[in-house]
Amino acid sequence: TLGNHDASGALSVGNKFLFGQERNLAAAYWNNPKNDPGLKFVDKTGFPFYYSFEQNNIFFLVWDASTGRVPKAQVTWAEKALSSSVAQKAKMRIAIGHLPLYGVAVGRDEAGEILADNEQLRSLLEKHNVHTYISGHHHTYYPARKGKLELLHTGALGSGPRPWLNSSLRPINPLTIIDINLKSQATTYTTYNMRTLEVVDQKILPRTITSVVGTIVRRDLKTSDLTPQERSLLKL
Repeated sequence: TLGNHDASGALSVGNKFLFGQERNLAAAYWNNPKNDPGLKFVDKTGFPFYYSFEQNNIFFLVWDASTGRVPKAQVTWAEKALSSSVAQKAKMRIAIGHLPLYGVAVGRDEAGEILADNEQLRSLLEKHNVHTYISGHHHTYYPARKGKLELLHTGALGSGPRPWLNSSLRPINPLTIIDINLKSQATTYTTYNMRTLEVVDQKILPRTITSVVGTIVRRDLKTSDLTPQERSLLKL
């Protein structure tokens, strides 16, 4: 999925792409048959900016979240794509975008760094039984959930890892491998600290993270595990 440093969808005052040349180059490269990624596309119309594909009975939806707002036309497209028979017959649905729905990192907890209309977008994904939304941008690894939606904030493998909100932990460079059990509809994360090659114990991460747009909870915690204060933050 393209991000703000790849081919940003940022618009000028005249509603023209600020990085139009970069977007043209990205489109030309990825639509060149020599660079075919080998995906089983369901809808390639907006590739590489937004598209859907199917892999191993999993339906993947990618939208252009390279700025603080997913374009309205793409939200409409996503609704149609996720409600399609192909998506609903799949054994799991996963959505991917660069910016997250909720803030997790110091220095990124503000408008423009988190997707606008985040609750509406979450409701859209939940409505169509999307299992997980995978995002980057905040450079902070945090496996979370909000309502029925799981959230994987992937962190930064390269330079610029950021510390967590509500935590004094030192930043890490993580790499996450996801194992999927379609029968139980469960995912298992194995995340490595690539500086030490040690497996990251998610239990050292903050139990909850509160940003300007709301609170999310670490995904291993059940509602029964939460304190009254945590439930209050999550509005449970």
